[in-house]
Amino acid sequence: MSDDEETAITSTEPVDNAWQMKIPEFKPEDNPNGLLEESSFATLFPKYREKYLQECWPLVQKTLAEHHLKAELDLIEGSMMVKTTRKTWDPYIIIKARDMIKLLARSVPYEQAIRVLQDDIGCDIIKIGTLVRKREKFVKRRQRIIGPNGATLKSIELLTGCYVLVQGTTVAALGPYKGLQQVRDIVIDTMNNVHPIYNIKALMIKRELMKDPKLANEDWSRFLPKFKNKNVNKRKQPKNKKPKKEYTPFPPAQPESKIDKQLASGEYFLKPNERLAKKNKEREEKQAKAAKKQEERRNKDFVPPEESGKRKRANEEEGSGKLDVQAFKDKIKKATKKLKKK
Repeated sequence: MSDDEETAITSTEPVDNAWQMKIPEFKPEDNPNGLLEESSFATLFPKYREKYLQECWPLVQKTLAEHHLKAELDLIEGSMMVKTTRKTWDPYIIIKARDMIKLLARSVPYEQAIRVLQDDIGCDIIKIGTLVRKREKFVKRRQRIIGPNGATLKSIELLTGCYVLVQGTTVAALGPYKGLQQVRDIVIDTMNNVHPIYNIKALMIKRELMKDPKLANEDWSRFLPKFKNKNVNKRKQPKNKKPKKEYTPFPPAQPESKIDKQLASGEYFLKPNERLAKKNKEREEKQAKAAKKQEERRNKDFVPPEESGKRKRANEEEGSGKLDVQAFKDKIKKATKKLKKK
């Protein structure tokens, strides 16, 4: 390693774009003494993955042996374990191996899972189960990530350069670190009711803008699509709104007690038999009013409807027995004239 490269790595000055930094490769010469202690990680896997893991396990052991790691498969307990050995020289490879067995347990195929052992490749397991309460909404939003015939998922993979697998209540992503960040943003936004097409559009625009060196130091927000949530759940308003009373610092007046009411009406000073007679009289009046209303309601169907003005007038004329002779003659003349014309 040259002196210029060493100074570039050890410099602690702020960097404009950290993604463009080139991380040097870690070699056995950098750690000739190896590791002090043995480290191990284990993870459980579901029953339906047992057959596939049994088939590909010799390949897993062979791949990990290249990095001086041991791999164990326990079919009784349903677990996988990775361990370091005395020959292991890379201290971070055990974390990478742990991620690999985690991905294998989450239905990621072996061909994709081994990529996580590379330095510039990472993995992210996004938990989406607790982001949506209702089961129906959760299923619909999870389906949006996949899209029709997996088109949305394929476009996310092409734009971010990551392998994405939607499985149960988790989304497993595997690829470059920048791509993993973008995948996480898309998945969380989708579960929060933002359609993935907006994020996909934004990534496509950013990819085109990156090609133009003139726009390198400019703000790109004016080119990106802005999402407006139209489905805002408005709180249901009550039918009969009670008007708010004006605020007063004084407490409300104390309600009148039964004795206060009796004192105001003079009932308090009456004798018990007089009080009882008054109560009976009030009850009888109330009953009489109710009986009258009931009678009116029953007789309502038998009351004849009111007649219109013309009909009423004709009935009155018939009842009085008077006939306007001149008007009758004019009527007959008009009728004879009509007949002659015909």
